[in-house]
Amino acid sequence: QVQLVESGGGLVQAGGSLRLSCAASVQMFSTSVMGWYRQAPGKQRDLVARIFTFGTPDYADFVKGRFTISRGSASNTVYLQMNSLKPEDTGVYYCKATLGGIDYWGKGTLVTVSS
Repeated sequence: QVQLVESGGGLVQAGGSLRLSCAASVQMFSTSVMGWYRQAPGKQRDLVARIFTFGTPDYADFVKGRFTISRGSASNTVYLQMNSLKPEDTGVYYCKATLGGIDYWGKGTLVTVSS
């Protein structure tokens, strides 16, 4: 069973920055993609960014130029650097990893951006 643990959420003012981290309980050498999703109150869960084992990262239009996804030197970590945060970025951010064709989700970390 793969476990994903997110950290780094919190309260920040608009224009500020946060860095989210996600650590998986196993090495993800064979993982095809790790990514971040967010769910605002009363809304569906949307893709924010994902990064493939091979290839360039993929971003949602609403975060392009502001967020950067990266994988750590240890293959079981993924980060999301969030800059120029806006109140509409508020939500629970979830880490997702795909291993052997199975999707695994973390429990999420709350990001609140005040205006």
